[in-house]
Amino acid sequence: MPMSARPRRITIEDVARSAGVSRQTVSRAVNDKPEIDPATRQRVLRVAQSMGYRPSRFARGMVGPRLTTLGLVIADVLNPFFPEVVSGVLAAADERGWQVAIYSTGSALERETAVARTVVDHVDACVAFLLDPGAIERIHRSGMPFVLLDNEHRPPSVSGGRIDFATGMRHAVGHLVERGHRRIAMLDDRGRPDAGGHGTRHSLFLGAAAEHGLPADESWVFPAANALDGGAAAMDDVLASGFGATAVLAYNDLIAIGAMRRARDRGVRVPEDCAFVGCDGLTLSRLVDPPLTTLTVDKELLGRAAVRQVAAQMTGAGTGETVIVPRLVVRASS
Repeated sequence: MPMSARPRRITIEDVARSAGVSRQTVSRAVNDKPEIDPATRQRVLRVAQSMGYRPSRFARGMVGPRLTTLGLVIADVLNPFFPEVVSGVLAAADERGWQVAIYSTGSALERETAVARTVVDHVDACVAFLLDPGAIERIHRSGMPFVLLDNEHRPPSVSGGRIDFATGMRHAVGHLVERGHRRIAMLDDRGRPDAGGHGTRHSLFLGAAAEHGLPADESWVFPAANALDGGAAAMDDVLASGFGATAVLAYNDLIAIGAMRRARDRGVRVPEDCAFVGCDGLTLSRLVDPPLTTLTVDKELLGRAAVRQVAAQMTGAGTGETVIVPRLVVRASS
């Protein structure tokens, strides 16, 4: 079911009108102050709950009136993709005098709803990497400014930041085809619930391969855990399958580096026997041997742009989208 446009956030004045009391009485009720009749407190709290009222942190006396707290939800604090995004968010927030609270889902879909619930209760605006529709809807329904990042299935009523991997995959596959490769294995992140869905790197790879006349199908895609060890294990699968890959294109740099290291350990020459291409453009990709060819994403720009979108929503702007186009950086691995 499509989401509705971002709702107006319920205010303390709305609750006061519905409950037939003053703004001060609502404030006393939600802050559990003693200067209010218990029956009135319960009635006001029932009205507030039914309306979905979420007191601002300032109304609860937790911070000063000029301080805005932005919640940033990332998937994994150990994944080197995220520090540059965080850096961009922190820099842009600091320019506006905001503070940032960082939350991690641990790349676990089942944790996203709990994190969304915490975010709604504790921050004024949110930038998030989320996949679970229920978690996304929970934050959206709160009425707070909200920007969803790198989600191919982002509801149109939610502002977002998108990485144009359709263009990126065409460049990456085209580069490998130009180098003479006709058997390209794709190592996909098996942890994503939408793996193979429309707009995912999985499906974009198959589409780009078909555009270059390659008979690619699902047998060209090998699932991998999103880690160095996951890439290594997936490379073992590629080598054991008899697929005959002369090139590997991975979901991200971590998987690509793990696969490349395992291939070299098993006597595969890189790039003579098998070329490797990653996605994301991690700093680590420049430091491995051989340096990794990768689709570089300006991750700091993605973070800065998300904060700009939040700020625009605070001034009444509608839903928008920022698009980051990856740049193919060719190195010795291909």
